[in-house]
Amino acid sequence: MDIKKFSKKQLAGQRLMVGFEGTKLNKELKLLIDQLNVGGIILFSHNLSSPEQIKELCSSAQEYAITCGQPPLFIAIDQEGGEVARLKDPFTQFPGNPSMKNTKDAAAFARITAKELSGVGINMNMAPVMDVVPEGTESIMAGRIFGNDPAFVSKMGSSVIKHLQKNGIMAVAKHFPGIGRTTLDSHLELPILASERHELESFDYLPFHAAIRAGVSGIMLSHIVYSKIDLEWPASLSVHIAKNLLRSRLGFKGLVITDDLDMNAISKNFSLNSAIHQILMAEIDIVLICHKGPNIKAAFEKILEYYDGSDEMKDKGRASVERIMKIKKKYPPA
Repeated sequence: MDIKKFSKKQLAGQRLMVGFEGTKLNKELKLLIDQLNVGGIILFSHNLSSPEQIKELCSSAQEYAITCGQPPLFIAIDQEGGEVARLKDPFTQFPGNPSMKNTKDAAAFARITAKELSGVGINMNMAPVMDVVPEGTESIMAGRIFGNDPAFVSKMGSSVIKHLQKNGIMAVAKHFPGIGRTTLDSHLELPILASERHELESFDYLPFHAAIRAGVSGIMLSHIVYSKIDLEWPASLSVHIAKNLLRSRLGFKGLVITDDLDMNAISKNFSLNSAIHQILMAEIDIVLICHKGPNIKAAFEKILEYYDGSDEMKDKGRASVERIMKIKKKYPPA
């Protein structure tokens, strides 16, 4: 689809990836697609009951988007294996990243997972986790990481990325610029990390460099304040981190995605309007809102305002939608 022909509502809606209630194409999901023109949906356990049901949900949502004159949807899920795996039996159950010994393990996980995801119509996996935990740190991520060595994490994560994407599933590396050092849970509060830049550059950033070299489709930003880089805003809202570091310095040209704005790290510390303003200024492509509620419509309306704003903001917004559509073209619905 030619974005020159997109309405302002379509341009705004493509920037949203949202959660919803239910296990089928219901009134709520239809409204999200038809009225808010959302670019993607994300599935959680409450949306899933069986492979047949998931396939019907995904295919009916994609068909409805086409009927409404919308682009195809990103349909995402968190399927890391181990602690974070939304798809249960009869889908293959993996013990998780800490149990992987080598790139053969990583490739097998990615190939099997990609086949199972594509088989039910899911086209994006919010994986792999590219965070690294320094030895001796009681990290919130300890049960989800590949290991304590950035080189090993880089190698393993790159294997997952390549094999997911080779088999038709967009990979999203997370959580930039790295949350392995944090001991607080951003679902509950806003962590502040005071590590020096050189520590981050020589350790935490390295797997994300590797992910970019591997051609990863998307990178998810963390809800952590890196006080030596940006004292005011967490990475998910930071111009310094998303635009200046990830885009300009590291040269990432794929999709940049926030973590869930409903997490307490954001919702208890920043207004939705200020969060959306920062996201758009930072040239972040996709706003992730995982729970049903007024935030989805409010975010849509706030993004829409910016497409009526300055030429600079319009240009930033169109550039994001161009990136989104480029990826959608590369990974069409099954």
